[in-house]
Amino acid sequence: MRARGDVLAGDVRIATHVCPDAPTSPHDPVPFMGSPVDTSTMNEHEVDEEMDAVVSVDATKGNRVHCERGFAITPTVKEGWVLKVSDSLLDIQERATGRPPSTLTLTMQDITPYGNDVHHINSILQPATATDAPVVGVATTSVSPVPGCGTGANYLTDLLDATGFVVETAKDFTRGRASFYDEAEYDRLTSLYGSMGRLQTLGEGV
Repeated sequence: MRARGDVLAGDVRIATHVCPDAPTSPHDPVPFMGSPVDTSTMNEHEVDEEMDAVVSVDATKGNRVHCERGFAITPTVKEGWVLKVSDSLLDIQERATGRPPSTLTLTMQDITPYGNDVHHINSILQPATATDAPVVGVATTSVSPVPGCGTGANYLTDLLDATGFVVETAKDFTRGRASFYDEAEYDRLTSLYGSMGRLQTLGEGV
């Protein structure tokens, strides 16, 4: 894009990891694909303190919670709070796909760090445990449970749609046309109920 003169108004950092021999572990309804390094190490490399917002893209097919093929976005997660789904991002999803928006259900335990021995839908919100910035997950999904450790488990048309959404989000966010959360409402929640930052930790006795 940049080489062709389509320059974003702000900086975008892209981070990923590749493991040719990822371990698997038991998980319901299909096995989890793990990593030879722990989540905190991953976050050190993938999350930067200068980030104003984070989009976390992850295959999220090994569940019976979201039974629809394509991609779904999560509610915004910020400092232990699961906030409402961003209207700005719903608008972008509609524009980028030409279809009604699709959202992924989260539970409180999904946004806690791995290693606390509770069920997580997957690692899509693990970056939210390592930053104060708002985090939104972009989950590529399927109709039936599909193990991430299986070959052929990514579908090119769905990846194209998710990529288009991420690019459009980067455009709108860096231009100030999109927000991940309502700052006034977040301030109201924290004034009423206090910090939820403890959900970004492993908790007591772990």
